[in-house]
Amino acid sequence: MKTGITYRLFLAILLAASLAVVSMVLIMQWSLSRGFLRYINTVEKSSASRLAAKLEDGYARDLSWDFVSRDPSRWRQVVIASLPEEGHPPPEDAPHASPPRPPTGEDGPPPRLLPPHLAHNFAQRLFLLDAGRKILVGQVAVPADSEATPLRHNGRTVGFLGLLPRTNLSEGHQQRFLKEQRLAFALVAGIVVALSAGLSLILAKRLVRPLRELALATHQLAAGSYSVRVPVSSRDEVGQLAADFNSLALTLEKNEKARRNWVADISHELRTPVAILQGEIEALLDGIRQPTPDAVHSLHVEVLRLGRLVDDLYQLSLSDLGALTYRKTDLDLAGLLAESLATFHPAFEAKGISLSGELPRQGPTTAFGDEERLRQLFANLLSNSLNYTDHGGEAAVGLGCREGYATIDFQDSSPGVPDRDMGRLFERLYRVEESRSRAAGGAGLGLAICRNIVEAHGGTIEAQHSPRGGLWIRVTIPLAEGHQ
Repeated sequence: MKTGITYRLFLAILLAASLAVVSMVLIMQWSLSRGFLRYINTVEKSSASRLAAKLEDGYARDLSWDFVSRDPSRWRQVVIASLPEEGHPPPEDAPHASPPRPPTGEDGPPPRLLPPHLAHNFAQRLFLLDAGRKILVGQVAVPADSEATPLRHNGRTVGFLGLLPRTNLSEGHQQRFLKEQRLAFALVAGIVVALSAGLSLILAKRLVRPLRELALATHQLAAGSYSVRVPVSSRDEVGQLAADFNSLALTLEKNEKARRNWVADISHELRTPVAILQGEIEALLDGIRQPTPDAVHSLHVEVLRLGRLVDDLYQLSLSDLGALTYRKTDLDLAGLLAESLATFHPAFEAKGISLSGELPRQGPTTAFGDEERLRQLFANLLSNSLNYTDHGGEAAVGLGCREGYATIDFQDSSPGVPDRDMGRLFERLYRVEESRSRAAGGAGLGLAICRNIVEAHGGTIEAQHSPRGGLWIRVTIPLAEGHQ
């Protein structure tokens, strides 16, 4: 069975939370055991300090340690009396011993009873040494590096009192206390894990929900539904992914629409000359028209127009694929532009349009580019001005170089281009006037080819209104390095 990402994320979060809780509980239990043991040792050290004071008072009274070294019951009484606010009845091995009294000989209130096992365990770890560190009282082997509190009389050390620290908790009430704390920790850990499980499931579903929406939208997009969109509900990585998906879907939708328009426009452009050729040929076959030179010339014109359209489509497809061959060398833009102007002068004069060129006589005009493609660029732009400028108008071409770039301006007179069409001039098969005769203009591929040629040279091309009343095409191409 395949586990979904929701439950895998849920298990991952739950596992991380459980490990954190278990680790915390173990560390707290370890810290509690050590801290509780340290606390008990600290309390016992306080008792040992009080015992040291009582022993010093007893030594000052007898001037010897005989009162504890020869009388074990007296040692026990002093030890019990040093415990805070608690006492102990006489031990079982001394049934006739008198009740414990303060070592100072003063009467005091009867002490509270201390459980025997506490005093017994405390006394077993006490040891008393004389000034020469010989054992006077003690039931344990004294380590050589053990700490001992000096006992003084009149500024002179007369003995040492030591207490071996606990290494474990052996009393039942202490173990019960730790057990209760461990159970409390375990209960808290169980509650935290249960809450973590619920929160993890909610969080996993919340995190995976936008991914599910993205997955569903991706399936729809792969099936061809380019209008699908996903909501962007956050600004994190998932939100950025959703925004990128919407951008991708929008781009694919635009590309699909452009492709359909492209196919429809090509079909329309091809259908018209083919229909004309078919009609004229059928008229010749049916004898409606005679195969005169005028009829053959009309067929030849349509074939040439069809050939130009097919060639433009081929050039544009090669340009889009990057398959056009560019043989770039250092070339003189001014000279190349002058040759193109000279080639088109007769055609402009025949239509009654004045063509002028403003080219720099000196200065850097060398660019790194393909001569044939730049000739094609200039020819397309000059042909565009020739075809769409009214009789008696004017066209001007200017070349300027500044800041490492060459700027070439093509301007003509009316008719102009409406603002709504200015941004679409470089689209394929786009003409400003859909009803314009194809005899006056081309198929709307020339400017699209120009844009690809300019971009292949690392430049830019843009259209704007001309002060002369027509169209202004500005081409910017970087100059060759070393000639800037």
